[in-house]
Amino acid sequence: MAGHLIRRLHQISGQIFQQHMEQAGFDLTPVQFAAMQTLEAYPGIDQAQLAAAIAYDRATIGGVIQRLEKRGYVQRVVSETDRRARHVSLTEAGLRVIAELTPVVEALQVEILRELTEAEREQFMALAHKLVGTTPST
Repeated sequence: MAGHLIRRLHQISGQIFQQHMEQAGFDLTPVQFAAMQTLEAYPGIDQAQLAAAIAYDRATIGGVIQRLEKRGYVQRVVSETDRRARHVSLTEAGLRVIAELTPVVEALQVEILRELTEAEREQFMALAHKLVGTTPST
């Protein structure tokens, strides 16, 4: 069934990600990396916008940010216009981590799809984007 195969692929993807993070000397989850990568692209967005950008639950994004904040990778600032909102940015340490890990994460993408030819990888990515309703980035 499709759901089972998607779950297995997710498990495999997570295992490969963790192996590469450990080899690089970091303890980051895929969600934490996605959050940091998004903050690099959109510094100062609020927690709700960050959650939406990475398709993560708004109720639990705070925990992700809190763990990154404890490591010194992000900082939160209370919004001047809405005291309930927190704007999040990468720190200098967070920017260094993203710069170091982006090539690692890009390389592991090939390993995740290693059984596919280049044409099959492109087809897989196009179909995956279609299924989740996103547009492939160029």
